[in-house]
Amino acid sequence: MSAQLLESGHLQNLDASSYVEPPAVSRTFHSLAFANGFSRLFVALVCLTLAASVVWVRSATPLPRAFSHNDYQQPRPLADALEQGFCSVEADIYPVEGKLLVAHDRDRVQSNRDLEVLYLKPLHERVDRNGGRVFPGGPEFVLLIDIKASPEESYRLLRPLLERHAAMLTRFTTSATITGAVTVILSGDRPIERLRSETNRWCALDGRLPDLDANPSPHLFPLVSDSWRPTFAWMENEVLPEADRTRLREFVRRAHEQGRRIRFWGTQDQPYAWTEFKRAGVDLINTDNVTALARFLNPPIAPP
Repeated sequence: MSAQLLESGHLQNLDASSYVEPPAVSRTFHSLAFANGFSRLFVALVCLTLAASVVWVRSATPLPRAFSHNDYQQPRPLADALEQGFCSVEADIYPVEGKLLVAHDRDRVQSNRDLEVLYLKPLHERVDRNGGRVFPGGPEFVLLIDIKASPEESYRLLRPLLERHAAMLTRFTTSATITGAVTVILSGDRPIERLRSETNRWCALDGRLPDLDANPSPHLFPLVSDSWRPTFAWMENEVLPEADRTRLREFVRRAHEQGRRIRFWGTQDQPYAWTEFKRAGVDLINTDNVTALARFLNPPIAPP
């Protein structure tokens, strides 16, 4: 009860225990209590909804065929691809002052964007957290390293880096491939003879379409990648000519018979092209749009 009312004498004949708040005060109090409770309930429901949405996105099925081309150009290198379930990414490198810096062009390198910081360390940390895999219980992850210059120097710098992270890497010998959580494949300006001479390696080589004729060991060339043009025509009106469709499937068949995967770059980065690659059995589908390809390969289902 209000002390001021008691002191004023207006309620001097009433016992304090018998005082009842006026109806208006009571209604106001209960309204505020209800509003406060409703606000807390609303905030809690929003938080639960957002949390469920985040879990739903992050628990997306790994996508073994999704390949993030020039991944370092994404807003968040590696992280954006992993968030979408991608199981392969590409990083271009230049040897600069004893480090392997990641960039498409030499004049765009930055000292804080090196291969180990952007890719090897985050992948290793993730593998350690996820019980020995990039995705818990998932397939191997492919890190395609495109050497842009000085292949011998680049490999001289790369080899100790790979040895430092060997616990997570696929190991190659002249006659076997011992699959690890992360498989490193060298593309671009490749030190072919240097790797061919090594009997125990932490990386392998990216082949080209003519290698399907030469048929080298798949433990040295486990992947074949090549430019879409001029081997194939551009898909005018979103249609692949039947002759090219047949040729594409033949390349895929030969690669698989030899124990290799196959990929094409310089393609039309659109669903109609992805559809052709998926139907033909192309193993790694190249894209610069990780969100769109993820939705194509694994259409989202609204969470319950």
